[in-house]
Amino acid sequence: MSTLKPIRRLVAGNNAAGQSCVLIDGTAPNAHPSSMSAGRGHTDLWVWNDSPMALSGTSDDSLLKYRFPGEPRGGHLRVVQSVGRPADYDPAQDPEVVPHHPPKLRPGTTGTWDRGGNSLYTSSMHKTQTVDYGMMLNGNRELRLDEGTVLMQPGDIVIQVGAWHEWAYPTDAQMAFDMIGADFPDGVGTAIGNDRPLAPKPAPPGIRLNRRIVTIDRPSDGRSVIVSDGPCPDVLLDPARPGFASQRMWVTERCPAPIVYETLHLPRTLEPGNGGTTFRVDILPPDAGWLGKAGEREVREYFARAGSPGACAWHAGARHPYVQKTGTFDYCVVLEGEAVLLLDEQEVMFRAGEVALLKGVRHAWSNRSQARAVIAVSSHDGRP
Repeated sequence: MSTLKPIRRLVAGNNAAGQSCVLIDGTAPNAHPSSMSAGRGHTDLWVWNDSPMALSGTSDDSLLKYRFPGEPRGGHLRVVQSVGRPADYDPAQDPEVVPHHPPKLRPGTTGTWDRGGNSLYTSSMHKTQTVDYGMMLNGNRELRLDEGTVLMQPGDIVIQVGAWHEWAYPTDAQMAFDMIGADFPDGVGTAIGNDRPLAPKPAPPGIRLNRRIVTIDRPSDGRSVIVSDGPCPDVLLDPARPGFASQRMWVTERCPAPIVYETLHLPRTLEPGNGGTTFRVDILPPDAGWLGKAGEREVREYFARAGSPGACAWHAGARHPYVQKTGTFDYCVVLEGEAVLLLDEQEVMFRAGEVALLKGVRHAWSNRSQARAVIAVSSHDGRP
């Protein structure tokens, strides 16, 4: 029996009539408890070996066999679970302690390098040939770099652009990772180019933005550093929905993904091409505050500002004004509150910590509660 907390995961696709429907809904089956301690390990939610990602089919690709961290044009979505360090922890009595050592390729992996330093309550200092979208679900984790340490709290987002890092576990915690194959043209994965990181901006009145952290390895010496840390600097509002905010976190414009300082200067879109991704965190205010006030014009204007006018699937009989359909495989992770996923003939309630995988489906998210809902959405370029 697994000692990991179960992760609820839904997969939605299109049936033979082209209607969006639920394909799989339940506990994600591919859990991997760690041999080091009970309650520690990870659960794979999806694996892919090429990009663009396939939108058809009904198989559960979380069960695909792969080598960590994945193929150069692939990757995986997983939830990692850690156990908090007890107050009386004594490193001298820890049988799992490994001293720090020079970098070496981790045996049995592709594109994973290790510098040791791990213990029962700390990961090794390591780097992978990936760009990682990290989403803190619950508890706290300490992200340690060569230069700088960050305490991550629920709702925080980290973009790890091929950087050296280690994790320490002050509390029990769960964190989701979308790990995307990256390009290391210099062989070691240090930053390329001189794109200026966007500076955080004050939050719009009445809106609490999510924290965005970006890390990368400096080209001069290969040491990992914090590029940016603060409220998301790229926020799209919707006048028809007071309290709504779409926070764009990162973009990969191709696959394998480039190792660069910033990507938010690229055009905004809901539909990345060329095997790329776009990652955003949406804040949904309660529907009761605006429903009935947003018509076709307001909805189409929103999708135009989002850079994807063709994504708008509004029609007079739609179950929700902001129904959309894109040629993308969307990973939707509920970070806060609760929201209802509306498909063509079904609706499903989601709560914080639950995950929906949407394979090019017509859908909308409805917030029927009295508090805000926050959903992280990583959209991957798809193919039929």
